[in-house]
Amino acid sequence: MNNFQSVEALFKPFEMGNLKLSNRIVMAPMTRNFSPNGVPGEDVAVYYRRRAENGVGLILTEGTFINHPDVASEVPAWQEDVPHLYGEEALNGWSKVVNGVHEVGGKIFSQIWHMGARGNVNDYSKQEISELVEAFEQAAVNAKKVGFDGIEIMAAHGFLIDQFFWEKTNSRNDEYGGDMVNRTRFASEVIAACRRAVGPEFPIVLRISQWKYDAYTAKLVETPEQLKHFLTPLVDAGVDIFHASIRRFWEPAFEGSDLNLSGWIKKLTGKPTITVGSVGLDADFLDFFDNGENANGKATQIGALVERLEREEFDLIAVGRALLADPDWVNKIRDGRTEELLPFTREALNTLY
Repeated sequence: MNNFQSVEALFKPFEMGNLKLSNRIVMAPMTRNFSPNGVPGEDVAVYYRRRAENGVGLILTEGTFINHPDVASEVPAWQEDVPHLYGEEALNGWSKVVNGVHEVGGKIFSQIWHMGARGNVNDYSKQEISELVEAFEQAAVNAKKVGFDGIEIMAAHGFLIDQFFWEKTNSRNDEYGGDMVNRTRFASEVIAACRRAVGPEFPIVLRISQWKYDAYTAKLVETPEQLKHFLTPLVDAGVDIFHASIRRFWEPAFEGSDLNLSGWIKKLTGKPTITVGSVGLDADFLDFFDNGENANGKATQIGALVERLEREEFDLIAVGRALLADPDWVNKIRDGRTEELLPFTREALNTLY
């Protein structure tokens, strides 16, 4: 990759309704634990603004907690520094983050998150499910109130909504469990409530995955046909964009096709999709954590990514660790300055800049 033309597809504008992005590059949501007592401070505002002013088309924030406690006997200390999307002080902090991103021409969505039941969702009462739906709805309202350009509902990686999706963690025998469509009911209620609260023009992204943090080979669905049944109620509830989390963007979702999960979702629903998975790195994130590797900020696989984007297999590209390590990653890719890319290291996890 040594010329502008080779990455031109990454820098075409994207439009969906009132959402207008300058390019196809999205900053992936990455939990950083830099918001003491749930309140994002000035350093968080600088962190996001820096990525926006250096060319990121759309920022997805780290997961922000809704106003509902986890179902766990003890709350880990690290959760104290995960940002909230409720409470006056936290919302004022997010307002400053949003204003800073907007001042430099960027767009930013809030990812709203509940970690879940730490294993299964079978003990949730219908009353508590109703309260959870209301908490997601209020988070969506808060996001719009402080000026976010949209929201992403976290429904991946074995967290709360995904625990309802997956048959191994959902053995309920009521309308929230059983077959695949019933297991989407909670998510559909969350999405529909958020949609009613924010109106038809406010974008809603849903992040989903096959894998879980403690089960990397897990499958929600085994075939495209199952995937279609899974997606239909979510589309009907009001999802605008699907964000399909996979380890490596080039891995096919099903045998017999080289489409990844984002590609299949777009094919089956017609909805815009975001792909993600070790973009711009020479090691995927699980190898990094499992083996203690550093992942260099090389332009690895960028050519293959661009080819898939040109074929319109997906619409947007989420970049995670490469942008953590190098706020100027987008500009360097655009200008062909790949030799200047900064490597991602473990130290980058503990640095906010």
